[in-house]
Amino acid sequence: MAAKMRAKKRSKKPERWVVKAGSNMICSGGPMLIRAWMQQVAHLRKRNRIEVIWVTSGAIATAVDFLNEPMKAKRTVTQKQALAAIGQPLVLDLYTMGLRAQGLGAAQVLLTYEDLADGTRRENFQNTIEQLLDWKITPVLNENDAVATQEIRFGDNDSLSARVARAVGADRLVILTDVEGLYDSDPRKNPTARLVPELRSVSAGQIRKLAKESKGGTVRGTGGMLSKLMAAKLASDSGVRTHLVKGDETNVLVELAAGVNVGTTIHSRKKRR
Repeated sequence: MAAKMRAKKRSKKPERWVVKAGSNMICSGGPMLIRAWMQQVAHLRKRNRIEVIWVTSGAIATAVDFLNEPMKAKRTVTQKQALAAIGQPLVLDLYTMGLRAQGLGAAQVLLTYEDLADGTRRENFQNTIEQLLDWKITPVLNENDAVATQEIRFGDNDSLSARVARAVGADRLVILTDVEGLYDSDPRKNPTARLVPELRSVSAGQIRKLAKESKGGTVRGTGGMLSKLMAAKLASDSGVRTHLVKGDETNVLVELAAGVNVGTTIHSRKKRR
């Protein structure tokens, strides 16, 4: 009954986006890029009536930079958890300052897989997000890496962002990357690689092909194009359209809202109820 009430309530509300930014983008772009993103969030909220739920990575990488530690050093799970605890408030501060400059507020929400897998905990999460958005507060989400070991070992926040998009009834999932989008081959190895502007869906064959070519994540993060494509498939199967776009492109979120063809669009396989 509660889910039906939320769905009915959502039908009268603005469009809803989940936007995910990875470790590599955050650490390479720094405070200026995050400030630019938050300017766009304010634009979407005030001019396009689009609600944004932000999923961020970068806690561990930010802590490594803060402590001046070597990025690729081998670390124990406990060390990674401690780094996450150091880096998370540093990352949140950047978002808070960026939003405050636009007259908006931020709220931190830390999640583990169980929070979205368990029905009661998922409903608590959904209710919290609804209240924050009603108050025009921008939720800034991250995995709770300080206590969850599986997320640190298993991957970046691409999968989390897709699961969040499904849980909150998002219309779109936007994944900010350091490349233009999805290419028909690895552009780092093939100079003639072409950008794929859109996909009707993501097939198992495409994932297998990319899995053979993929060598893991980025320098600072654990995600890569493979994890982004898998997240897009999860979102697509849940009725959420996904965009893979270059995160440091000027006003990329505003352009998407205006209907400009940017990056790679992966259409949803079914309509949301």
